[in-house]
Amino acid sequence: MKNVDVIIIGAGAAGLFCASQLGQGGKSVVVLDNGKKLGRKILMSGGGNCNFTNMDISSHHYLCKNPHFVKSALARYTQWDFISMVATYGIAYHEKELGQLFCDDGAEQIVKMLKAECDKSGNVDIRLRQAVTFLSLFAKNEKSANCYQIQTANETYQTENVVIATGGLSMPALGATPFGYQIAEQFNIPVLPPRASLVPFTYKEKDKGLVSLSGIALPVTVTCGEQSFSNQMLFTHRGLSGPAMLQISNYWELGDSVEIDLLPTASILDILNELRQSSPKLQLKSVLCRHLPKKLVELWFEQKLLKEKIIADLSKVELTHLEQFIHHWQFVPNGTEGYRTAEVTKGGVDTDFISSKTMEVKQTKGLYFIGEVLDVTGWLGGYNFQWAWSSAFACATGILEH
Repeated sequence: MKNVDVIIIGAGAAGLFCASQLGQGGKSVVVLDNGKKLGRKILMSGGGNCNFTNMDISSHHYLCKNPHFVKSALARYTQWDFISMVATYGIAYHEKELGQLFCDDGAEQIVKMLKAECDKSGNVDIRLRQAVTFLSLFAKNEKSANCYQIQTANETYQTENVVIATGGLSMPALGATPFGYQIAEQFNIPVLPPRASLVPFTYKEKDKGLVSLSGIALPVTVTCGEQSFSNQMLFTHRGLSGPAMLQISNYWELGDSVEIDLLPTASILDILNELRQSSPKLQLKSVLCRHLPKKLVELWFEQKLLKEKIIADLSKVELTHLEQFIHHWQFVPNGTEGYRTAEVTKGGVDTDFISSKTMEVKQTKGLYFIGEVLDVTGWLGGYNFQWAWSSAFACATGILEH
């Protein structure tokens, strides 16, 4: 039986960062992970360059049943704090669109930095290929702290603090499991139904003709309910992807339609009305090809969704139809590609049962949940990594101040 101050289950972004903070604060820490590599999701994130945070972070970039839950942690460890650490390690990075920050030379640098931060104190022991087989609260005394026993295949640990940093169900190929949710349920903490999010949509049978457009991208504005995003959309051989679609998938429910403006920076009516004055003999197809991908326009005419005409002959009804067709395309997804390609898991451990200041379970002393396992889902663009850093910091601070 090994006694340590803190056991962290999960060697991803949140788990490693929490371990580094605790180790440097003087606590003995063991990190257990079922995989054979540290930070597996970090390594493949952002196309291998890790979108580690965003220049613009606020609570409105997150979905959670309790919209106020994220505020405390985000305020206490900000994007600027993490950027400062990245700079201290001399990691070169660049800003892409919408404040997204990526490593210049690969995500491996973030994992190495987190490992170096863990190694600094000599108090952190990271153990890979260690699946937890048993976790129990084995002694409860009103005057003493809770005590937990944790077993792996070849070791038994005893600790007063357990941190669950196991992530969600997205990308099962990287070792994702429902273990964190199972622990929550073991301690009578509700789990809001998990589902794949920041994920591409799939086609219904009637839209399968769009498969021929696979590989074509264009800027769009996409809306679902009251939420809109403007970014690139990508046609794939399975459905619609690209940043705009991934973003809106956070807000989409099965059966919802998604409204897509295929020409968000101009009005097709203004374009046509102007040309009807200056070049009335132009063919509709050639006008549309000037502003939209040629293959998309050709497909519309092949499928007889639009009729070939000179623009002078377009009736008011046809103009109204064109305006709806291009600026208000109602796309009803069959579903999503699921956890296999999802960036994150929406839903998770109910935050009503968790302290927003320390990430500790309100009714169970010494048990903490951090990162993606919680019902906190950020937008695409570094927000989920920032939640990992911020929630891990809040948890470590809570344990150190205990």
